[in-house]
Parts: sequence; C-alpha cells; structure tokens
Amino acid sequence: MSFAPFKKKIVRVYLIGDSTVADYSDYDGEDYLNKRYPIMGWGQVFKPFLAKDSLNKVKHLIKADSVILLDKARGGRSTRTFFEEGRWAQVYKDLKKNDVVMIQFGHNDAAVDKPERFVTIQGYKEFLRLYINQTREKGAYPILLTPVARNYPWKDGKIGNVHGEYPQAVKDVAKELNVPLIDLQQLSIDSFSAKGQEYVTANYFMNLPAGQYKNYPEGQKDNTHFQPAGAKEVARLVFEGMKNLK
Repeated sequence: MSFAPFKKKIVRVYLIGDSTVADYSDYDGEDYLNKRYPIMGWGQVFKPFLAKDSLNKVKHLIKADSVILLDKARGGRSTRTFFEEGRWAQVYKDLKKNDVVMIQFGHNDAAVDKPERFVTIQGYKEFLRLYINQTREKGAYPILLTPVARNYPWKDGKIGNVHGEYPQAVKDVAKELNVPLIDLQQLSIDSFSAKGQEYVTANYFMNLPAGQYKNYPEGQKDNTHFQPAGAKEVARLVFEGMKNLK
C-alpha cells in the first residue's frame, strides 16, 4: 500500500510597520551594505526565531512545520500611509488561512510635526481595526504590538514613554477586538533600562562615532533606529512576547 507524501504545513508570517520593524537588506533593490548598514529593524533578524526548533514554543499561534517570514514594514510609514500606498492591499491579496500578521505602528503616527504621516489617535485605532478585521476575513491571525521604545526620555535610570497615548490606543483596540497583544513598549523599556543608558546608547541605537562605518563617515546620532545588537534584542523580546500569548 502506498502512503501519500506528508504535506508540510507552511504558514506565512507577515510583519507590517515602520522602520523599527523593517528589513533594510531587502529595500527596493538598494545596495544595503554600501548605503545603509549597520541600521536594522527587528524584522531583519527575526527569522532565526522562527526556525523549526523554536516553532514548537509558539505552536499555539503558528500552526505549521515551517514559516515564511515576509517583512513588509517600511521606514517612515504610519498606519495611514501604509494603507494609502497600497502596501496593505498587497498583503491582504496574498493572505491565506492560518497566516499571521504582526502589526506594529506608532512612531510615525505620533509625528505631529510631519503632517504627511501624522494620524490622530482616533484614526490610528480605525486603521488598526481595519488591518485586524481584514486579516481575520481571510482566516488569518492578527497580533498587535505597541511601538518599541526610543532611547529617551531617561530619568532615574529608566526610560519613559515617548509615544503619548498611542501605546494605550493599541491596548484598547486589542481588548475591544480580542486580539493577542505584545506590549513591546514595556518589554523594551524594561530590557533597555536593565542594560543602562550608556550601554544601550552605544550598542543598541544608531549612535555611531565618526570614521567607524563607511556609510556614516561623519558618525551619527540617532536614538530611534537600531544597530544589529539592538535589533536582535528587540527580535528576542518579540519572540518572548509571542511565547507568552494565550
């Protein structure tokens, strides 16, 4: 008697969000190593966490033997501009049953001084609801993330919330629509605070001395975007968050 070949279950994990999530090595054909390195979003180093051995730890979320990670996040995007540029339409079109969509916006939504990307709290919630509802329409699973911390404001050895009411808005929508939530803001605040301002500033964020990297000959002061070590730590926090989800 013959056995049908075992069909491997493959699930796609989509990441949608901003620069802190983005994969710069796959950025519209740009020469990453000679243009942007060492900047990294956490999505760029998330794949190892979805290897076969660690998939067991998140089988309550990912019902598959293997995962294809599709990082659709882009720098400078808010919930609204990601939608308006047709980036969501592309994801929605390809979504299949049991796929997972991880949603992390907020950095650019909150940018009052940049009207081209700014979104009010009410608008932010509406776009999150839209992503959630359309993901579910396809039989896929949404996961919400609060925005990752920036490297300020530091006070008494701890980072504070720089995102105003946006993280709470994510929590409100998660509760309202019963969506799994990873409080990445809190996880990153705790992790960065434990490491200390000096360490995090030098190793996690894009604060680069002059002459160290050919792409930043003058050096750089940037307390929003990550170096590889920062991206890896945030990816680890996201995976820890996934393991703890119901």
